[in-house]
Amino acid sequence: MPRRRKGRPVDGLLVLDKPSGLSSNAALQQTKRLFGAAKAGHTGSLDPLATGVLPLCFGEATKFSQFLLDADKGYLSTFVLGVGTDTADADGEVIAESSAAEIDKEALQFAMAALTGTIAQIPPMYSALKVDGQPLYKKARAGQEVERAPRTVHIRKFVLESFTPGRRAEVKVQVLCSKGTYIRTLAEDLGAALNVPAYVGALRRCQSGPFELQHCVTPEQLTAARERGDEGALDDFLLPVEASLPHLPRVEVSEAATFYIRQGQPVLVPNGPQSGMVRIADPEGVFLGVGEMREDGKLAPKRLLAN
Repeated sequence: MPRRRKGRPVDGLLVLDKPSGLSSNAALQQTKRLFGAAKAGHTGSLDPLATGVLPLCFGEATKFSQFLLDADKGYLSTFVLGVGTDTADADGEVIAESSAAEIDKEALQFAMAALTGTIAQIPPMYSALKVDGQPLYKKARAGQEVERAPRTVHIRKFVLESFTPGRRAEVKVQVLCSKGTYIRTLAEDLGAALNVPAYVGALRRCQSGPFELQHCVTPEQLTAARERGDEGALDDFLLPVEASLPHLPRVEVSEAATFYIRQGQPVLVPNGPQSGMVRIADPEGVFLGVGEMREDGKLAPKRLLAN
């Protein structure tokens, strides 16, 4: 007999402004407890040092979390040039120093341009990437160094916001990148191109897929709302499940087609998109889930909400 899940059924998306000092999982568990929710998950780790956009999926929304995991991310970050740390961020121990006083704005922008576009990155040792079933950061804390294969990532935008020159120079940048990009590695690679060590001094995620900072709710707002009422008082902060999929075309199907879709069967969609993933809605506009358009003009359901 399946074990009964503790907590109440909650369905929807919450865009959390994660505070610094908390892991993504700790922020998720804290929020899940406030909601008293039975099921929840986050959509990609954000370093404990980092703040900003962390979409959380509750209940049925977890079925579509992969779309947010795969989405581009946007960051505002401060890189420190002239110092390197073992974690490549401000939480680490200093392991290298070399004056950055010779670096000027022109050299900096030239190096940034070379790191824009499709590049290869080697994941940092202090990351959640698993090797032999164990996160790399655990191996790093044990003093182990593991060979990591380079990964292809896409730096769609790498823009200089401000530059403060000096022995320890500060570079404020805006980055828009593909999933799997490590901003700490980008900082180190920028330093390497300029022949100095570097680390991330501050990091704020300002975008994750369709969500930006203006969509965020802070833990303080959630706590205050919870203190004013019961768990249900927090549900007003939730976005609909469909909110994570605005990039997909929306297809409304007939009442008869809705029946077959809910049975997991493909249906013919006249004048539908030629191919690709789509959102599916019933004749009243109620979101049913996502499907894929086939070459024969039929819509095959892929992920559906529970009836």
